[in-house]
Amino acid sequence: MTLENCMKTHVRIALASIVLVVAAQNVSAESNPVLTLGSAIPSATAKMKNVDGKLVSIHDIAGNKGTLVVFTCNHCPYAKAWEKRVMALANSFSNQGIGVILINANEPAAYPEDAFPEMQTRAKSLGLRVPYVVDDTSNVARAFGASVTPEAFLFMADGKLAYHGTIDDNRADPDKVTAHYLGDALAAVAAGHAPTTTETKSLGCSIKFRAQTGRP
Repeated sequence: MTLENCMKTHVRIALASIVLVVAAQNVSAESNPVLTLGSAIPSATAKMKNVDGKLVSIHDIAGNKGTLVVFTCNHCPYAKAWEKRVMALANSFSNQGIGVILINANEPAAYPEDAFPEMQTRAKSLGLRVPYVVDDTSNVARAFGASVTPEAFLFMADGKLAYHGTIDDNRADPDKVTAHYLGDALAAVAAGHAPTTTETKSLGCSIKFRAQTGRP
């Protein structure tokens, strides 16, 4: 092989590597249109495996006063920072007519901490009393346009999106929170009112989407 051909081969290999890296990044951070306020719950009947081994859908858990869907996971530092607050809100408002479901759409091959047995362990250790399910195609997350963990979608009793975004304004220190975005939105919806703050920027780790195989 001549020097020129050798260099061309190395260039082709380098370009192929770049394409593969970009493709891998796109799997981890897909760009999907996020739900707009007033939208109906998408993929509401898609069955997902709960940590108790049973199949459950968003429709199954919908509350008579509203429904909260939170995309989260085990490994993400943002999810870990907010998890106790999310669990407390979930357990509290599930007793106030709000149906709550937590969804893990991550590919566990990329992050083993997000595997199903680890989800079961985490749910038990936190005393979670609402479903924590596996979106094993990531298609429910895609339908919502969810992109990070944690990311909250709160729907009114009529199934229309009333709040979308983050949990509060200080993930690092619960004692320094000054804006309880999700908690305030939940309290409003539980009382039958639209939240004052309807949308905030979702902060977290990108969802590690599984390979797309079709829509639920």
